Amino acid sequence: MIQTSIDIVECPRDAMQGLYDFIPTEQKIAYLQDLLEVGFHTLDFGSFVSPKAIPQLRDTEAVLKGLDLSDTKTQLLAIVANLRGAKAAAQQEAINFLGYPFSVSEIFQKRNTNKSIKESQELVKQLLDLSSNSSKDLVVYVSMGFGNPYRESWSVDIVEDFCSALVDMGVKTLSLSDTIGTSNPESIEHLFGKLIPAFPQVEFGAHLHTHAHNWREKVEAAYAEGCRRFDGAIKGYGGCPMADDDLIGNMPTEKLLSFFNEQKVDHGVDMLAFESAYNRALSVFPA
Repeated sequence: MIQTSIDIVECPRDAMQGLYDFIPTEQKIAYLQDLLEVGFHTLDFGSFVSPKAIPQLRDTEAVLKGLDLSDTKTQLLAIVANLRGAKAAAQQEAINFLGYPFSVSEIFQKRNTNKSIKESQELVKQLLDLSSNSSKDLVVYVSMGFGNPYRESWSVDIVEDFCSALVDMGVKTLSLSDTIGTSNPESIEHLFGKLIPAFPQVEFGAHLHTHAHNWREKVEAAYAEGCRRFDGAIKGYGGCPMADDDLIGNMPTEKLLSFFNEQKVDHGVDMLAFESAYNRALSVFPA
């Protein structure tokens, strides 16, 4: 018997962004087209950021134009880092979500978006207005949500206050991001266990980077505390190039699906289509 349903967000953008060798545009389009047939809730497909910062995704607009969206239920999300990029993304009718990475770490926020936390707060207000006026939704990724490698103050209370301030601003979707793979069941349970009941009007997601040996305990902890939105990338490809965590990849989507299939939870994914996309990923990404 199916207990409930969850939303799985596939993140090829996160998987590709740190690669040194450029993936040709037509190859990206073919891979994303396969992913659109799988039945994911959302596809984090590209970013409208400076090509100097993320050269691998400099062709996002061309990729978007090449996609056939006529027969998919999957929604598209694009990452933005400033108002200029957000306006460009908002002009694309096919895009449903704008995603902004907002870190509890001042140092990482400057490295990732060249903005301070205060400047990012002002930008979030602008992004909320822009999203509303262009029929988009804003997803804020709370990066360094489970730890800080820069010797700045960090605690679950700091993250809770950070999220509370964003909710007060009007953010409706918050994805807690384990940018450097430091989360553990205790921190996951604490944060989701307090935030989800406190803000029932907000959808909280889990964007968890992980090592191969401890992925399951992270998913179990988040799910047990009520999280129903999970980000993944096939084979765990990726990692944040701005955080120097090249060895810590994304949550493998196939592990998420295995877990939720065991739990008999409805995830909306066509497993045969997923197998096809998985096989193509093996040829798209370096071994």
